[in-house]
Amino acid sequence: MDILLTLLGLLFVCLGIIGSFLPVLPGPITSWIGLLLLHLTKAIPQNWTFLGITLFIAILIFILDYFIPAMGAKKFGGSKYGAYGTTIGLIIGLLSPIPFGILIGAFSGAFVGELLYDGKDTNRALKASTGAFLGFLASTTIKFSIASIYFVLFLVKVWEYRIQLF
Repeated sequence: MDILLTLLGLLFVCLGIIGSFLPVLPGPITSWIGLLLLHLTKAIPQNWTFLGITLFIAILIFILDYFIPAMGAKKFGGSKYGAYGTTIGLIIGLLSPIPFGILIGAFSGAFVGELLYDGKDTNRALKASTGAFLGFLASTTIKFSIASIYFVLFLVKVWEYRIQLF
């Protein structure tokens, strides 16, 4: 059972890293589930303080993920249309076969969203979409960093208790 929980935990931690880039999968929370599964094994002592702190960080990042792109758009004079366009463009870019589709989709989605909001002022739309794009990049970087840290924590715990696990 310990090996199954460890493998499932590894799967969740890896999905968390992937989820850092995908808008449909909450990266840090998914990675945290991997840590939880690892701590549910009999070989690794349960450390509820460690799990509580990492859960708090994962939830905080999950909440901030909704505000950071919008804050970037607002800082550069954008609207909610730009934030929505960023998300829609991100999904379209993810599904497209072009290189860097996620980045291109996020920027162009924000630009189109801002043009829908105010089609007359393309300079403002460009500036706002740049802000939304920078907010998306900042949010993704934070999520990826936390998910990567959780991955390393997972590997350290597995290595530390490898004899008991395997």
